[in-house]
Amino acid sequence: MAFQDFDRVAERPRAERQRQLRKRITIGAVLAVTVVVLIAAGVFEVVSHSRHGSNKLAQPRRAVNELSFISDTVIKSICRSAGYKEMCVNTLTRAARAQPGLSQPKDLLKTAITATGDEVENAMNKIIAFELNTAAEKSAFEDCKELMQDAKEELAESASQVADNGLEKLSSRTPDLNNWLSAVMSYQQTCIDGFPEGKLKDDTEKALQPCKELASNSLAMVSEVASLLSTIQVPGLSRHLLANESNSPILEKDGFLTWMSHEDRRMLKEADNPKPNVTVAKDGSGDYKTISEALANMPELFVGRYVIYVKEGIYEENVTITKKMQNVTMYGDGSQKSIITGGKNFVDGVRTFQTATFAALGDGFMAKAMGFRNIAGPEKHQAVACRVQADRSAFLNCRFEGYQDTLYVQTHRQFYRSCVIAGTVDFIFGDAAVVFQNCLIVVRKPLENQQNIVTAQGRIDKRETTGIVLQNCRILPDKKLEPLKSKIRSYLGRPWKEYSRTIVIESTITDIIHPDGWLPWEGDFALETLYYAEFNNTGPGAKVDTRVTWQGYNVINKQQATEYTVGPFLQGESWVTALDVPVHFGLYY
Repeated sequence: MAFQDFDRVAERPRAERQRQLRKRITIGAVLAVTVVVLIAAGVFEVVSHSRHGSNKLAQPRRAVNELSFISDTVIKSICRSAGYKEMCVNTLTRAARAQPGLSQPKDLLKTAITATGDEVENAMNKIIAFELNTAAEKSAFEDCKELMQDAKEELAESASQVADNGLEKLSSRTPDLNNWLSAVMSYQQTCIDGFPEGKLKDDTEKALQPCKELASNSLAMVSEVASLLSTIQVPGLSRHLLANESNSPILEKDGFLTWMSHEDRRMLKEADNPKPNVTVAKDGSGDYKTISEALANMPELFVGRYVIYVKEGIYEENVTITKKMQNVTMYGDGSQKSIITGGKNFVDGVRTFQTATFAALGDGFMAKAMGFRNIAGPEKHQAVACRVQADRSAFLNCRFEGYQDTLYVQTHRQFYRSCVIAGTVDFIFGDAAVVFQNCLIVVRKPLENQQNIVTAQGRIDKRETTGIVLQNCRILPDKKLEPLKSKIRSYLGRPWKEYSRTIVIESTITDIIHPDGWLPWEGDFALETLYYAEFNNTGPGAKVDTRVTWQGYNVINKQQATEYTVGPFLQGESWVTALDVPVHFGLYY
């Protein structure tokens, strides 16, 4: 896979060499068996035809048996690293029996992804039949339907990419496949989390368990197929493209990543803000008075990047950039001048998923010089200012203000530069692959019975390529918390899910952070499976000699830290190069 947790440095080279040796032996055996069987089949066909011309039924049966043997061998190899091996083997074996000769790793990967989509459909059919007795349960079900539709669409896109691309192109799409499949796992968990505690939630989790296992296996297979193809060394195919081992992304001739359109490149090269398609002004001096109205009138088939300029003002509305609204840029007059504000919250009966003042779902979304607030207050608990699901999204010079759950980095790849994020409990949370660079992390005063936690990352599977990275950020208290910081404990993060992953590198950590650094969620949950890491941080709160001693906590070295910078972690080295604020690739020191 593109991104891995890094264990003890002394053991890693030896383990990697052993793994590669086993893989090459296995692949060599598979190829050798394939060649021998095909030669044998050819000889058998010739001999049988000359000596036993009348025995026409035996020939196809023998050929089918030989091909089945080849399929079984490849299936066992490709399922080797799967977390749910029995399900992996059974799924692919059934498909191979139904389609004799199905033995190519690429075809088997497509089969696994398609099977995951089918299982999502089956799970939803079960959930639809469940009895919904309360308004909360009915609302959670509606969220679940939306999330599972997103999962189905991204699984279909993943299967399409595997089917339609040749080996070289497929290998270059490995990061995309990892990204989409990680999001699918997150959608399933978000669906489950939306239901109130009780039998219905348990039944929903049980219904979705096969989906979780199949998605996890598909993630494992993406890595395995890329590595298999790399070992075979397809002509014209470089190893680092297959395994995504290079720190540099895949570039086009003009230095931009392949996912960026010509219009995006042109616009990002401009020094000033681009000419807007529409202007929103609360005082009536623009095309629309509200942002929602401007979005509602956005052309459905607009080609290129759609630019919305939001003039100074406080816009009291809940705004959603839908999945169909792709490549939208929204910029304002400043993060404390052009502000979107709302007050939806959990205490008043709104699911956390739906409390967001602003939600960005459409891929390629960019925001600059905008403010996003949830003004519900700490006593209302979960109250999201901004929820981001959009892939390849960027927020520049923006401000996110709330208390608990301020910024929901839900899924996909996200980049934040020179932003301010303020909150109390789990105020940066979610399951995206996200880097915060040169950002100000402001810890606010919580309720009297609360502790502050900056992050709560939600990775549910070790194969997901997700995590929260804070690079060259400053973590400090706001003015109201400053005189109380010795009485109220604050932590860098806690594990929301079993494989929670958060990395803090080259940041300034003031004495607001407790010497332990990190806080358990409940008991010993996730303490051995999480991945929390620190590297080269400064400030009185950055001392690591008194940090937690969990198995999953790490003080990493320079090489390991580099894996979590913008280039390798987000495949972002160039699509943000020409943005209005600078971006730093690699480490600062």
